[in-house]
Amino acid sequence: MSKRNKLVKFAELLSYPNVYENYDARNPRLVGEHGREVDLRGRWNAEHFKQEQPLTLELACGRGEYSLGLARAYPLRNFIGVDIKGARIWQGATIALEEELPNVAFLRTRIEQITMFFAPGEVSEIWITFPDPFPRKSKVNRRLTSAHFIAQYRKILRPGGIIHLKTDEPNLYDFTLETVAAEPDTTLLYHHDDIYREPLPFPELELKTYYEKMHLDQQKTIKYVRFQLG
Repeated sequence: MSKRNKLVKFAELLSYPNVYENYDARNPRLVGEHGREVDLRGRWNAEHFKQEQPLTLELACGRGEYSLGLARAYPLRNFIGVDIKGARIWQGATIALEEELPNVAFLRTRIEQITMFFAPGEVSEIWITFPDPFPRKSKVNRRLTSAHFIAQYRKILRPGGIIHLKTDEPNLYDFTLETVAAEPDTTLLYHHDDIYREPLPFPELELKTYYEKMHLDQQKTIKYVRFQLG
């Protein structure tokens, strides 16, 4: 994608009513439609969605395929796709506006800052779909299912909140199982190292992202972990 195309998309995001962006890592305020500053921590349902429904995050959402798919399938839930890449978010946000999906929004920020934008207990579920596996041991804390990130999720998830990981990376799959086993007050609900080998246990797994389709074309197996924080 050319630099000009990216700049056009970044400019368009400022006019989107379903996109919020953070430009200052020290400040939890977000910039929304037409550059309006907002602070939505603890108020996403009341002030953006205007509807009190369970809130689900998709972290490292990319083009937002999973957020969009979940929003279509579950109109009585609210969804927010989170990513730092504005050009990718633009694609998902554009589709959401075209389809008039009122229960999905997008947040452009670094996942490391997630607790700045959501209050304790505000989030019901988290989906992590095909994240960067960060294979080097020196970057273990950057893996989105590391103990470091799970500690952050605990601060925003309601008691009993569920986390989902979908990946094609066997090392990240094994690492996640090990982390969940070592984490106190954490329950492994389900896991499978090849989800399409047999009938899917959950309808949400039918959804496929751009990267998942690409991985399946390469004959890779798709893995899934579902666990709960107490």
